[in-house]
Amino acid sequence: MEENKNIIPETLPQELFTQAEFHEEQLEDTGFSNYSYWRSTIHTFFKSTAVKIVVALVLIMVAYTVIYPMITDRDPYTVSLSARDWNLKPSAEHPFGTDGVGRDIWARVWFGTRTSLLLSVAVAVFEVGLGVIIGALWGFYRKLDTVMFAIYNTLTNVPSTIYLVLIAYIMKPSIVTIIIALVATGWISEARWFRSRILALREVDYNIASICLKTPTHRIIGRNVIPHLVSLIIMDAALTIPYSIGSEVFLSYIGVGLPADLCTLGNLVNQGRSAFLVYPFQMIFPTLILCFITVSFYIIGNKFADASDPKNHL
Repeated sequence: MEENKNIIPETLPQELFTQAEFHEEQLEDTGFSNYSYWRSTIHTFFKSTAVKIVVALVLIMVAYTVIYPMITDRDPYTVSLSARDWNLKPSAEHPFGTDGVGRDIWARVWFGTRTSLLLSVAVAVFEVGLGVIIGALWGFYRKLDTVMFAIYNTLTNVPSTIYLVLIAYIMKPSIVTIIIALVATGWISEARWFRSRILALREVDYNIASICLKTPTHRIIGRNVIPHLVSLIIMDAALTIPYSIGSEVFLSYIGVGLPADLCTLGNLVNQGRSAFLVYPFQMIFPTLILCFITVSFYIIGNKFADASDPKNHL
């Protein structure tokens, strides 16, 4: 063995080896990483060309629905007394044509899109917000299981359509009524969904240590739990928006939605439906905008869910 140890160094030329320099200040550099969760999530999300196109189109549409009512001189509620202005086909003056009383459908569509988007965003904020807060409390306090599961079973065993119709009938038709109706039927499902994820986070080492140190629960939830769910919250809110618009359209279809004289996508689709056989464009254009919003937000929500998974990060 001693002979072999002496032979090996002699058979290898010393010129092939360079002694590494020692720098004490660089000892911890090997443990450093410039990985950023949000930077990686956004990079992965925008890696797809389709996502870039969809996001750009959605931003353009939202910007236009905000700017158009400020710059247009067309009133979407003005009724024409001249029969010559009724049911006009799409033209340069009226890109989407006019309805049965001479109102410009182009103006009504963009006013209605703005109203429907504001309604759906409000529903998403309240529904997901309540779901996160109640789900966090439900996940941390096991004593709430009996009460919360009773509420969950009661609300989910009855079709949500029945709740929507009852609330819409009981209360005066308005935007607030629709928001209350949608939030009242959706918050419990959101809370259950977030509870299942919070239960997994509750048992991690740093939360157990915080509990042992008597850290207040609201601080644990706010500092240790909610930040880990931000990507899921954004994804869930994005998926709630098209669902809310679809529910508003459904309520308008059965006659218990928003007031008929208010411009919303639901009312426009419902009004165009009655004249579809004779003037199909009155229903087609609002429906196309509705389909674009629904499909776009579903794509954004699902792609963001995939991008927020660290397994998909490079």
